[in-house]
Amino acid sequence: METALTYRDATDADVDALVALIESAYRGDDSRTGWTTEADILEGQRTDPEGVLEVIKSPDSRLLTVEREGQVVACCQLEHRGAHAYFGMFAVSPALQGEGLGKVIIAEAERIARETWGVTEMHMTVISVRDDLIAWYERRGYRRTGKMTPFPYGDDRFGIPQREDLQFELLVKELA
Repeated sequence: METALTYRDATDADVDALVALIESAYRGDDSRTGWTTEADILEGQRTDPEGVLEVIKSPDSRLLTVEREGQVVACCQLEHRGAHAYFGMFAVSPALQGEGLGKVIIAEAERIARETWGVTEMHMTVISVRDDLIAWYERRGYRRTGKMTPFPYGDDRFGIPQREDLQFELLVKELA
């Protein structure tokens, strides 16, 4: 990592850049540059300005924005939910994936959640067919719980599913 990363809470002014980042990491041809693409299982949008703004404005949430050399290169949502925090909306610029940014950012997000809210666990949900992504989180200390929640079929705000078997699995990590 030749250049330092800076972390800050997103503001209203960041919405367009963050929507573009999240879309580029998960949807469409640009996302195929990186390995986090969902382009083969979901079409349509991953998020929208309203969804991003909702996270920014929520009193129990922060949308951590990560910059390198003044450019937004990644983001993630942290939400305080009692004894645990929820980790979501994680996106790293496809052009920078594979450089180790993800593991640095998730470790910093865990530290922030632990220090800010005193939580003992981080929770996240991942589309259960994303074996490569789940394996990546397992290498970071997350464990599969087998607890599934249905994918919101019919709600185009979450994308247009390209297969019938999508659901979310809860992953959990104990924070020391």
